[in-house]
Amino acid sequence: MTNPEGGGAGTDNTHHRRFDRRPVRLLTLAVFVLAGLIFVTSFNTSHGTDIRTDDSLLKLSDLIQERSRSNEELEKSTAAVREEVDALAERDNGSTGAEDARLAALQRTAGTEPLAGPAVTVTLNDAPPGATARIPNVPEPQPNDLVIHQQDLQAVVNALWAGGARGVQVMDQRLISTSAVRCVGNTLILQGRLYSPPYKVTAIGDQAKLKQALNDSTAIQNYQLYVDAYGLGWKVEENKRVTLPGYSGTVDLHYAEPAK
Repeated sequence: MTNPEGGGAGTDNTHHRRFDRRPVRLLTLAVFVLAGLIFVTSFNTSHGTDIRTDDSLLKLSDLIQERSRSNEELEKSTAAVREEVDALAERDNGSTGAEDARLAALQRTAGTEPLAGPAVTVTLNDAPPGATARIPNVPEPQPNDLVIHQQDLQAVVNALWAGGARGVQVMDQRLISTSAVRCVGNTLILQGRLYSPPYKVTAIGDQAKLKQALNDSTAIQNYQLYVDAYGLGWKVEENKRVTLPGYSGTVDLHYAEPAK
């Protein structure tokens, strides 16, 4: 006859062993279910492509470049439409010669008409690769010491205006009163388009006064210290005659608004 106490003890031990294994089995099943869910989610996200490769992802730099090209095309389209509108307005406005002359003067002042004359061109560039201190008692450069910054470009533009420039162009774009020179890292974003160094700034006006204004600028004098110390690019050229294009972009002001 089976001992009740012993049998009971044996039965209890069997149940304990069964209950000890059940959580392990459930945990194993849960792991497999979770792994399957991850695989399905990854497949749906990548649509069958390798989501680990950089080529399948749109980089921010690619987006900026594409937007810059799009803006360039839009500027050309805007310029063509503006020329057509101006031609139609001139044909139908019935204005007097004095009014036409005043309008033309305003357009020249606003920078929307081409401008020709003697000019000064300033070229700024990053220091060459591997640049080090070029003169004694100067510390070795930090990365920011070797690239063109927003304030450097602004200093040149401001000095040329102060020197009596009749018109200023940065790279291939004419500046107007609402133009803003903005840099992100060492790249220039001007009126919706992206540029990399070297940067060229061209101004039409009295060449002697323009060059003197560059020499008198305190900000440019500070920049020249880095030119001498680390080899940042600086070149000033005189041009007998240059034609700056008229500004062809939008003249509407764009600004942030508080969210409603």
